[in-house]
Amino acid sequence: MKILYINSLYSPLIEGGAEISLKLIVEGMKSLGHEVVVLSLMPEKGLKNELVDGVKVYRAGLQNAYWPYSKSKKNMLSRLNWHYQDQFNERMADVVMEILEAENPDIVSCHNLAGWSAKVWEPISKTGIPIVQVLHDLYLLCPNSNMFKNEQSCETQCFSCKLLRSHHAEKSKQVSAVVGISNSILQRFIDFGYFSNASKNIIYNTRTIPNPAPKPLRKSEQPIRFGYLGTISKVKGLEWMIEQFKILDFEATLSIAGKGEKSYEQHLKELSSGSAVEFVGYVNSTEFLANIDVLIVPSLWEEPLGMVAIEALANHVPVIANKRGGLQETVKDGINGLYCYDHSPDSLSAVMRQIYFEPELYNQFSKAARESVASILDANRLIGEYETVLKKALNKSQIAISK
Repeated sequence: MKILYINSLYSPLIEGGAEISLKLIVEGMKSLGHEVVVLSLMPEKGLKNELVDGVKVYRAGLQNAYWPYSKSKKNMLSRLNWHYQDQFNERMADVVMEILEAENPDIVSCHNLAGWSAKVWEPISKTGIPIVQVLHDLYLLCPNSNMFKNEQSCETQCFSCKLLRSHHAEKSKQVSAVVGISNSILQRFIDFGYFSNASKNIIYNTRTIPNPAPKPLRKSEQPIRFGYLGTISKVKGLEWMIEQFKILDFEATLSIAGKGEKSYEQHLKELSSGSAVEFVGYVNSTEFLANIDVLIVPSLWEEPLGMVAIEALANHVPVIANKRGGLQETVKDGINGLYCYDHSPDSLSAVMRQIYFEPELYNQFSKAARESVASILDANRLIGEYETVLKKALNKSQIAISK
């Protein structure tokens, strides 16, 4: 097969887990003997191609109001203008058509389409090439990618989402196969009427994570080290976590690793004042996880998967997670960690107390952690599952053409 991959960014331009996973997928498919080409965006005008670790990568200049990955914050009107153009961007669809004519792929695998827009499905579909859409976030449902507004997760689309995504469900009928990185995210789109003509698949992302030494066994009333690792923002539930940590009545520390807007970081530091909370900034995740006992993932939005929880479990670190989204598919209550519930705020301090006062429970979770995610950590599993989805979509298309 010759596969064209389309994503907003490609290495070394990396903004999140989607880019890390895509590179692994692309290079994995290449190792199986398939021909791979990547089409991504760049802030400069024009179109160029280069080799990245042996992979041919096109970078196209984004034709919209501004480059969305810059650090400068835009006002609401500018952002609305950007998203209005990004509903169905004809100019970016023309770029895709140009690459289709130049490369003549057998199949196209679309990933994050911010900047490209859902309009790119149209030229691909018109040429009769099957499309596989991979869902890493909620961007095709919500311009903010997270369906989180007014400090709570959205059950339905708000007015702006309905307006800016009004035809996306209908357009998604052009897609031959859809892949969710969790059942949670796939079901969210199905519930909103997306991808009605596509085969439905779930393929968990993975990371290459060495197996470190097991955690030492905890003893009764031993000081405990809680940790948070990730983006520092409201949707991640850090205020809830800090407030719950501050009411604990035993010897504990809380380390917060990651970065966010400076004003929000400062707000959290003021909220933490007088408690054993430390902000450590960007860190090596493996080293960070080696120096905590429990990872807390208090996300208020529906995390598509929550790779940070998988990484913690792979390092023998039990996880306390808010029972939302894809976190429920890796963190198993009473097996490798415990759930808390944002609708019951004190549930977080309750499970923090439980894991402290029941060291045998902690030791049980830590012992089971790595094995509980062992299948997800298998990169060969990931590549094989994507190859199967692509082959089935291509075969289905060829059968339809021959009839």
